[in-house]
Amino acid sequence: MSPALLIVDVQNDFCPGGALAVAQGDRVVPVLNRYIEIFVKDKNPVIASRDWHPRRTKHFKDFGGPWPVHCVANTPGAAFHPQLKFPPQAIVVSKGMDPDKDSYSAFQAVDEKGRTLLEILKQSDVQELFVGGLATDYCVKASVLDALKDFKVKLLTDAVKGVNIHPDDSKRAIEAMVAAGAVEITFKELEANRK
Repeated sequence: MSPALLIVDVQNDFCPGGALAVAQGDRVVPVLNRYIEIFVKDKNPVIASRDWHPRRTKHFKDFGGPWPVHCVANTPGAAFHPQLKFPPQAIVVSKGMDPDKDSYSAFQAVDEKGRTLLEILKQSDVQELFVGGLATDYCVKASVLDALKDFKVKLLTDAVKGVNIHPDDSKRAIEAMVAAGAVEITFKELEANRK
């Protein structure tokens, strides 16, 4: 099984102090760094998705959408969390650039060459995707459900945090991902499986 690690939207605006902060969102960072270390050691791809919005988009409340302004391209809020240790070869894919579309899934993102995430994964012969990041109940869920159309998916339950507009949103999101075929895994389990 050729695996890849997908880190979804671990950006300053989604972490404590950001414009659309996920409670304890920064707690995923040290755990994700441990996953990154293993994927780099095994020479497997590490991919990071990010929201990369224009200043005017129907995604934002000011223009009829559900969300406060966040992750505007080239602003500090859109930058990845400073403690995330991405390797130089990490592939960055950006989404949410179309002002007329809501893009939650990393599969709606493209790299700087315009390749979609699906194209990148197929070109790297990836068959299994390990997914962590923010937020469990939105972009992680949308990305996992899209990934399951083409790949086996492991959900890194110790490296996701949710918005929880309603108290059980993250729990329900995880149940929906598992029902669709995702397998829950933690770093300890991954380490144990590698031995």
